[in-house]
Amino acid sequence: MARMPLLERTQLLTAGFEAAIASLPAGVVLSNAVGVVLSNAVGVHDAATSELAVGLILATLRGIDTAAGAMTTATWTHGHDVSLADRNVVILGAGGVGSALACRLEGFEAEVTLVGRKRRSSGAAGVIAGISELPELLPKADIVVLAVPLTNETTGLVDAEFLNQITDGALLVNVARGPVVRTEDLVSALVSGRIRAALDVTDPEPLPSDHPLWRCPNVLITGHLGANATSFPPRAISLIIEQFGRWRAGEPALHVVAGGPT
Repeated sequence: MARMPLLERTQLLTAGFEAAIASLPAGVVLSNAVGVVLSNAVGVHDAATSELAVGLILATLRGIDTAAGAMTTATWTHGHDVSLADRNVVILGAGGVGSALACRLEGFEAEVTLVGRKRRSSGAAGVIAGISELPELLPKADIVVLAVPLTNETTGLVDAEFLNQITDGALLVNVARGPVVRTEDLVSALVSGRIRAALDVTDPEPLPSDHPLWRCPNVLITGHLGANATSFPPRAISLIIEQFGRWRAGEPALHVVAGGPT
């Protein structure tokens, strides 16, 4: 980028953008004043990531992960599992992924609460709760899903204090970013047997083979698979075509996360 003086716009194909900004070459500044903007891929990953979140929830609640493990020893498993229907689900993050997940969970007859930065009304979602309401919401939640971007405010958000507010036996699902959770605090909560977790992202990532999180009970881990599905390419191509068309027409880029007008 430092050798591209005519560069005007940069398009990421990820929703997260913190790594891209952190890895900018020395001397490169994303600034509206110099005409360089950075856009992320909001919306491109909503379907795939929300699908995976549903899969992680169902696999954990219905014992699919346990049954898959039992197959390696040809062991027949038969139990009485928890249904997703009638579960109280709190989704932390009311953006594209969180909203897409809420729509999918309603089809399972779950009771869903979306949580954003501030309490507000939303046409499609009804009322979105504010993050300040978490102390009231977490103790009532059967499932807590993390679908927030990684920012200064969300880094380490899920710590011991947060986890202590979750009711015994609840399930924590992370399809956001690993550093949203303080891993050492999560390990302690899992080892105690008080909660369960289903994680598509971890901190660190990739998770080293000797990391204690692998040996924790009541945890299901996938390797950051959220966006890796067939729904991604066509949506990514559509976004690129749209952004290129807007550039040619002299229109502002969509989904600007750095360098846009203030």
